[in-house]
Amino acid sequence: MIKFENVTKIFKPNTVALKDINIHIKPKEFVSIVGQSGTGKTTMVRLMTAEIKPTKGRVIIGGWDITDIRSSEIPTLRRQIGVVFQDFKLLPKKTVFENIAFALQVCSVGSKRIKDVIPQVLKIVGLEGKENRYPRNLSGGEQQRVAIARALVHRPKILLADEPTGNLDTVNTREIVDLLLKINEFGTTVVLVSHNKDVVNSIRKRVITVEDSSIISDQQKGRYII
Repeated sequence: MIKFENVTKIFKPNTVALKDINIHIKPKEFVSIVGQSGTGKTTMVRLMTAEIKPTKGRVIIGGWDITDIRSSEIPTLRRQIGVVFQDFKLLPKKTVFENIAFALQVCSVGSKRIKDVIPQVLKIVGLEGKENRYPRNLSGGEQQRVAIARALVHRPKILLADEPTGNLDTVNTREIVDLLLKINEFGTTVVLVSHNKDVVNSIRKRVITVEDSSIISDQQKGRYII
């Protein structure tokens, strides 16, 4: 599903963000990528979404080598990958429905399809009945649920969650983690990027630990011990 083969990423002039990374994440896995800030975690996410390209090595998503992906192919790739960030990235002047619909509209999805899909994803994330609210009227946890719903509208094979609980309190953090586990149980491959030791250790799934731009540990049902 996701492979990094001897991947190195160097930013000019000579900053090594990743060094000889080898990873194989299988379909339907839940994997946490952990490490302190600046270790290369977010660079890995940017490589997976083809925002940047590796300096050396290959990145493969779903059997598709995206190492030298053409710009015209990137939208197709990104419809296979849902991405959730720490800061939600919601449009403040649009309702919950409109925020989610926007992700479909930019791909020229018809209004009937939009009206069918949005109630389904709202049910998955537990926000039925809140489609007409604005982000300012939602809690942080609810805003993150909207962001997750938006990431699910294309039925992605992979969900990348980059520090999704970074702005949330303990209760909302637990709820978001439970939601990610639920999505994984539906068959979606989930990659959680985090520096939160308590969150990662509560999941008890595979943990890949990154330090100084390299992988120092890859454990099934592992723990974040740094």
